[in-house]
Amino acid sequence: MSTESYVRSHIEHGINTIEFFHPQSNSLPGKILEELAREIHFAGTHDDTRVIILRSAGEKTFCSGASFDELISIKTEAEGLKFFSGFANVINAMRKCPKFIIGRIQGKCVGGGVGLASAVDYAIATNKAEVKLSELAVGIGPFVVGPAVERKIGTSAFSALAIDAGNWRNTEWARKKGLFSEVHESIENMDEAVYRLVSTLAHSNPAAMAEMKKIFWKGTEHWDELLKERAAISGKLVLSEFTRNAITKFKTKK
Repeated sequence: MSTESYVRSHIEHGINTIEFFHPQSNSLPGKILEELAREIHFAGTHDDTRVIILRSAGEKTFCSGASFDELISIKTEAEGLKFFSGFANVINAMRKCPKFIIGRIQGKCVGGGVGLASAVDYAIATNKAEVKLSELAVGIGPFVVGPAVERKIGTSAFSALAIDAGNWRNTEWARKKGLFSEVHESIENMDEAVYRLVSTLAHSNPAAMAEMKKIFWKGTEHWDELLKERAAISGKLVLSEFTRNAITKFKTKK
């Protein structure tokens, strides 16, 4: 497997597969966030795209969230706002995209990874896809991804994940709370389910799907502003001595 991070897009039979990879457990530095937002936006405007698959490379981790290397390098509130706005831009691109986005969740989701899994329109996972909102453990909080997670699983489950930031929740918990629509015993079975669904959607009425998506995301029209406000909160907190020490400790543990 490549050791270079990437975001790749491939269109076939109306199915646009967007895949990302980072050698550090599919973490999300600013560059990958920027490319993901751009690819999702493009797929939404592309006539040949009927449905989108969002996936990551590898088997063990779907996405480990924010890049610690970038978090520790943030020196000003403006830099912090810019970095966390990357998450806001991806979630807003997913929200506004008129095509259904199907999430292929093959492994663990941490922090921003839970945000991505929450912002897809239908998530299909394996039974290895445990979830954790670890932000408080490093002195921040799930501010930017919070609205997407809360919309998907409700305030009670979201607050439980956010408060107990060191604890993994298993796939069955995530399925019961509505984060995952389907859970499968193996990657092969998950992939079969993904392609069965996207093949059907690729032959469905694009106008009907676009109207359905508007209904599903009703009430989120203010998220362009909301998520930027949340990004500013995270961007400020990441500069605190408490948070910098917590991130340094976390990095040395990894």
